[in-house]
Amino acid sequence: MPTYLALLRGINLGGKNKVPMAGLRELAESLGHSDVATYIQSGNLIFSSPETDVAALTDALEQGIADQLGVKSAVVLVSRDELARAIADNPFPGEPDPRKVHAVFSRDDRGPEALAAIDAIQQKSRDAGSADEVVIIGRTLFLHTPDGFGRSDLAVRLSSSRTRPAGTARNWATVTKLMTMLDQAG
Repeated sequence: MPTYLALLRGINLGGKNKVPMAGLRELAESLGHSDVATYIQSGNLIFSSPETDVAALTDALEQGIADQLGVKSAVVLVSRDELARAIADNPFPGEPDPRKVHAVFSRDDRGPEALAAIDAIQQKSRDAGSADEVVIIGRTLFLHTPDGFGRSDLAVRLSSSRTRPAGTARNWATVTKLMTMLDQAG
């Protein structure tokens, strides 16, 4: 049975959009999913489901979160194999600090306009003296912030851009922990 990772965007930040992890697990079970687990409070849900229609699974989770938990949150669904591929594709494997590499997972591929906008933003950041880098592989945007995410000029520019990359970010420590959890599920 396929195992999935649902990544919720914008929950439990600064006391807003509160989603209790117990409630999220109960919701997933009420939708017929098994092997349900959550990791930390930022909205990482692991589950198994016989359903293989990712769009339908995603839509059902978003609707359930809105209806049962009272929060509107975008959900990005990643299969176990997709997460393993993203880990294998990490263009920054030599970075020893996992808090300096982030993966931004999106629901859909980024189109040519979005890719061009991200390239332009990265160039502006470089022109300002930043060592930050972004690489996009498939639906995953990899962000390397050698001076730390909190000091990242590129992260600020990306998040404040009107063409901001849609999706939800996780640091590399979280990404690898979630992979371990997916491997243990089922």
